[in-house]
Amino acid sequence: MKRSMHCSGKSESLPMASCLRSALAIDFTFLLLLLALHPAAAGQQNATEDQVKAAYLLNFAKLAEWPSSALPEGPSPLVIGISGGDDEFLSVMKAVVAGKITGTHPVGVKSAKSPEEMKTCQIIFFRGSERKHIAAAIESLPPTGVLFVGEDESFLREGGMINLVRDQGSVRFEVNADALDRSGIHFSSKILALAKAGSAPSRTTLSNLPADAPRPEGTRRVEHTVPPEYPEIAKRMRLTGTVQVEALVKPDGTVKEVTVVGGHPVLADALVHAVMQWKYQPASRETRETVKFSFIP
Repeated sequence: MKRSMHCSGKSESLPMASCLRSALAIDFTFLLLLLALHPAAAGQQNATEDQVKAAYLLNFAKLAEWPSSALPEGPSPLVIGISGGDDEFLSVMKAVVAGKITGTHPVGVKSAKSPEEMKTCQIIFFRGSERKHIAAAIESLPPTGVLFVGEDESFLREGGMINLVRDQGSVRFEVNADALDRSGIHFSSKILALAKAGSAPSRTTLSNLPADAPRPEGTRRVEHTVPPEYPEIAKRMRLTGTVQVEALVKPDGTVKEVTVVGGHPVLADALVHAVMQWKYQPASRETRETVKFSFIP
């Protein structure tokens, strides 16, 4: 299936909030993406946290390929729902998307407190204050056609797809590749390669286990990733697809070996090389971790 990105050709700038929170630097790599859509944002590297997160949400909307069932062709709006939090973020988000269009769809924002309100949204941003209700909310919503974005450390384990996290003074994002695959919403591999983590822990992770207790396989959190490079030969051959590998991770979190489970050999070799450089959280014994990555030019 051909995967495209919906982008606006207009020059757009990020507004400053009236009540500034602590300043955060936008991750430089993602800033390059922002500049492609927001040429006037070059001087906004000290934007507030709310502005940075709002910019991420807008660009996720622009850079995603949506299933036609979730966003049919035509002038129907693409709605970003905000679940929880205060009115200040909602105001910042509305200011950021004001007048924005992705493809033929005007971008809108609204508060989404109930499942009925959430079902009319293409993106739902769960604020950290909603952590106790996230799992139930996700379970009540369709598994496809809705992008779940959060900002809590347990969000991906609850079935979330993209999580915004603070990392050394910047806001970065993590991706639950399995949940994103099931949603039918696709991003270019160039976008996914910017994620802080290439895959999320299983939803069966038991976060209250003692540090020295044996953990089920596939539940160790990724602490450091190196995104796979799209091989030049794959570009020339126009190779795309998903690769799945299994990493044997030592107790100290370093990767001992990587075995290919499925995928084109050329793409698989790139993922193996990258995963060998990953670092997982320490554990009491070796574990096997599954990693999936979609290569899309």
